[in-house]
Amino acid sequence: MLRRNARDRGEQVALRWKELGVWREATWEQYHQRVRDVAFGLIGLGATPGSDSIAILADNCVEWVLADLGAQSIGVVSVGVYPTNTAPQVEYIVQHAGCSVAVVYDQEQLDKLLESDLPGLRAIVVVEEKGLARYEDSRIYTFEDLESLGHKHPDNDPEQFDRFVDDTTTDDVGIIVYTSGTTGQPKGAMISHRNVLAMADGWLQLTPFREDDTVVSYLPLCHILERCMSVFLPLLVGSTVHFGEGVHTISKDLREIAPTVFVGVPRIWEKMHATHEVSISESSRMNRAMFRRGMAIAEAVQRRREQGQSLPLGLRVGYWLARVLVLDAVVDQLGLRRSRFLMCGAAPVAPEILRFFDALGLPVREAYGQTECAGLATIHSGDQRRYGTVGHLSPAVQVRLADDGEILLRGDSVFRGYHRNDEATARTVVDGWLHTGDVGTMDGDCLRITDRKKDIIITAGGKNVSPQEVENHLKLSPYVKEAVVIGDRRKYLVALVQIDYENTGLWAEREGIGYTNYKDLATTPEVADMVTQEVRRLSDQLARVEQVKKVSILTKELDEDDDELTATQKVRRRVIEERYHELIESLYTEVP
Repeated sequence: MLRRNARDRGEQVALRWKELGVWREATWEQYHQRVRDVAFGLIGLGATPGSDSIAILADNCVEWVLADLGAQSIGVVSVGVYPTNTAPQVEYIVQHAGCSVAVVYDQEQLDKLLESDLPGLRAIVVVEEKGLARYEDSRIYTFEDLESLGHKHPDNDPEQFDRFVDDTTTDDVGIIVYTSGTTGQPKGAMISHRNVLAMADGWLQLTPFREDDTVVSYLPLCHILERCMSVFLPLLVGSTVHFGEGVHTISKDLREIAPTVFVGVPRIWEKMHATHEVSISESSRMNRAMFRRGMAIAEAVQRRREQGQSLPLGLRVGYWLARVLVLDAVVDQLGLRRSRFLMCGAAPVAPEILRFFDALGLPVREAYGQTECAGLATIHSGDQRRYGTVGHLSPAVQVRLADDGEILLRGDSVFRGYHRNDEATARTVVDGWLHTGDVGTMDGDCLRITDRKKDIIITAGGKNVSPQEVENHLKLSPYVKEAVVIGDRRKYLVALVQIDYENTGLWAEREGIGYTNYKDLATTPEVADMVTQEVRRLSDQLARVEQVKKVSILTKELDEDDDELTATQKVRRRVIEERYHELIESLYTEVP
């Protein structure tokens, strides 16, 4: 696909990236040339075409995708590693995958490799050169060195490169994605080119992804979702990918780029919603009134459209005024003024969050998939969005529900298995069916996810409760960043809450409450009362069996380094239950 784009779209812009505050760009022809140089550079460093693998341990940047495609072009498997991983985690993945070369972003990531025991690692390529002068390890190269080595390689010519590309087959493993499991060591999911092509083809049959689209790359590229958005789909349709200066600048980058395509995990959409709610609450009385009135009109329009009803003239005029006077400014501030394809994936999100953006004129499609099916199994198609579901089935997969409600998938997008783990593969793929571990139901032609099979709570009264649904509802509060609901075999539900430090801090400042750090803020009685009231207000909107009876605010933020979150920022529920066992038990000592 890259070769085809270089031929057919040669002078069109393929990549843009920000360098010292200035946007740079590369055409498809330049993209292809740099990938070719990287490919031969990897050979020059000792990577063996057709039977080797490399690790990429870096933040999102152009060099990430150049290394990724350079490796795959010569039949070398590309293995993404989360830059947030600790040195022991990095050591395990690089050793388990058998990587001979690693591409890292900076000195911090380089140190993780140098302090690890990796005798098979022959070369380390560093993107950011700052701080490298003090290192004397002969395995260290800069990315510029890699490209220069490849450019000067005696075998580097178009015909030889094409032979390497043509020698790869559809069923070859192209990438290994290590899943950040909630228990045990991560497993390396082997994804073939056939898996990727089937997934991408199914995606395009359901959604309007096209050549003139612009995408911003900011979610971790080693996650299958961002790989789809920044590599697979742009290669397939020829769209342009932008790399900002980091996830910390995403809000500013969005306003500058105004992408036509934007994909976020639930936490991104929740944060946008919460930040806006706090911003409105701090604005003038007139601005608050105008926004509330404008949203009320927009929500009325949304309800009528959802029910297939026509809009009366008065409502149409009111909606036009609301957009001109209020809503368009909000959309512009979010950086989504040109967006035409918005998506939420990787985890469940509360329908109320989606309704908020829908009312702003930003319809967000919800999607579902797993690494093990190359990223996508379902997505809302066209204008059909059924809240609470994860969309329509991709043509790339068949879906079946097991007797216990577990979602099973089958098709060309289902992965090749786990690297060096036949036992886990045999448990996960049975008779061609991928056992997802998720429980769900069919809602007409859409799939509805209940929860992870292992996380379903069965109360002492025998009622089944999805903790994720309750937790997502509680996170509608701008002051709740995370909520962990407990209650299996118990008489009632309780919740451990991590406050949103920024928004709760703003609330405390308005109330004249002093604090110095997260713990200080979280242990303030006024904050505890406010958050408890927020949880109670939202909990009362749920069914009786789903209502949270007691709340405890965590005095520290959940952290990946403490093994409380996965690399994708999902809560490790079992770890939390074990680590906070005494706190949880204290919530059950007295009947609420």
